[in-house]
Amino acid sequence: MVIFEATIKNDNVGGWFIELRDTTDGRVEICKDIDEFEEKIEAMGDDYGGHIDEVRWLKDDDLHPAAMDEIRALMAEKRAKIEEERGDFITPVATPKE
Repeated sequence: MVIFEATIKNDNVGGWFIELRDTTDGRVEICKDIDEFEEKIEAMGDDYGGHIDEVRWLKDDDLHPAAMDEIRALMAEKRAKIEEERGDFITPVATPKE
């Protein structure tokens, strides 16, 4: 299985970065923003024919909640843009339990 870990970390100057790790070969990339994350995860996924089984999202314990809010908003914008371009959802829609 191809599993990547994306850990959101403080950059110690009031911002954040994402440490992207390939659990198969241990390779680590540092992503300073969401666009760089998108580029690097695509490039790393190319080594596996573009197939990634899972991305595990983690965060440092001392990450400020505002940083998480910012990243969630940026990821939602990115997802909406991709879905608009494709004309289809890229994430499964939850079905309410009965």
